[in-house]
This record gives sequence, C-alpha cells and structure tokens, in this order.
Amino acid sequence: MTEPEPESEPEPEPHPLLAYFSRASDGRFPPCDGGVTVLPPLPGGLECSIAFTGHAVIATALPTADVQAHSPDGFGASLAPDFLRRLAGPAGWIGCTDATLTARGTGGTPRLADLTHETTDHPRVRHARELRANVEVYGDERGLVTLADGLAGRRELSIELHAPNGGSQGHGRGLLADALSLVHEGEAVFAAVSPGNARSLRAFLACGFTPLGSEVILRPDRPTH
Repeated sequence: MTEPEPESEPEPEPHPLLAYFSRASDGRFPPCDGGVTVLPPLPGGLECSIAFTGHAVIATALPTADVQAHSPDGFGASLAPDFLRRLAGPAGWIGCTDATLTARGTGGTPRLADLTHETTDHPRVRHARELRANVEVYGDERGLVTLADGLAGRRELSIELHAPNGGSQGHGRGLLADALSLVHEGEAVFAAVSPGNARSLRAFLACGFTPLGSEVILRPDRPTH
C-alpha cells in the first residue's frame, strides 16, 4: 500500500501592503484625498508609515482609532516626528525617512558574482539581515549589492561602493545597472534611499528608478497596560 504524500504547508498570505507597492510600481496609486489607511503590522515585529502622494498607509498593531487619534494625514503628517514617536512608543526604534523607488529587472545573464557566503560580516549585509529576509549578496571590485525580500515582501535591493569618496566616478550607476540583471526581466524591484544621500539618489534615478513616495520603518516598544 502506497503511503500518502504528506500535505505541504500552505503559502502564507502576502501582507496587504505589498499590493500597494505593486500597484504603485504600475502607476496605480491610492486616491489623493489626504486619507490614511491602517493595515496590520509587518512580520518580525516591524511596523511602518508609508507616504504616497496625498495618501498615507500605516502598518501597525495599534487599533485604527488610536492611530487616527494622533491626527496623521496623507499630506505629510504621517511622517512627522511627533507622530512617529507616538507610533513607535517611548522606547521604540525609528528608522530614517527614505524615498521609495522602483524599477524593472532586466534579466539575462547575471553580471555580478554571487558573494552571499563570503561577505556575511559586512555592515551593509548585517543591516539588510536585520530588516529583510532571504538576503543575497553580489558584487565586484566596485562594490556590493544586496537583493532580498524587503518591506512587506517586496523585492528590494541596495548598493554600497567600496570607494564612495574617490575613484568611483560612474561606478554607482554601473553597479546598479548590473544589479538589475539579477532580477527577472520586467519584475518590479524596489529601493529605499535617503534623500540626503544625493549622489546615491542621482544614481538610482539615472538608472531608471522612479519615485513612488517615502517611508519609515519602526520597531515599536509600547507600554502593554
């Protein structure tokens, strides 16, 4: 008698925030109405506040009424320091405010070496593994690229040059262009870039990345009473 095949575990449902990013990457944004949409918290104890044009999306364990009581809106108040501190709690960690960017993979033969098992202690890799899952590392003499499942499960990449302050003219753009070969042709990939890092922001824009909005990731620590 043939033993029955064990039932496989069902795939977890994607976080609803992923649909917002996917639609935005296709040019379909939430309504520009000043409103705020509240979603469940992210996996791993993380939360976030996302600002699209005229509409905010907040993923948190707080009840919607508690979020709305602090008067966020879709015109910038959802990223105001006072609101973020209330969202995170008095001892919670609040990340930087980043621009949210997207582009499409180019596919083909990968143009960067796989360094996943050779760079486990690099600061860029450690940071990626604190916030993302399934982190892969690629690179060459110009720098490193991390490719991972990021915020809400979106495909996300970041780069770091080995020589950011000299001898690297054009290396950022070249490294980014090669990084897009690691993503299937036409697949959306995302990046979070600090607006103050103008050199990096210019490189992403020059390589075809499009701004979608801005975001802050939080690791809350709120009173439990």
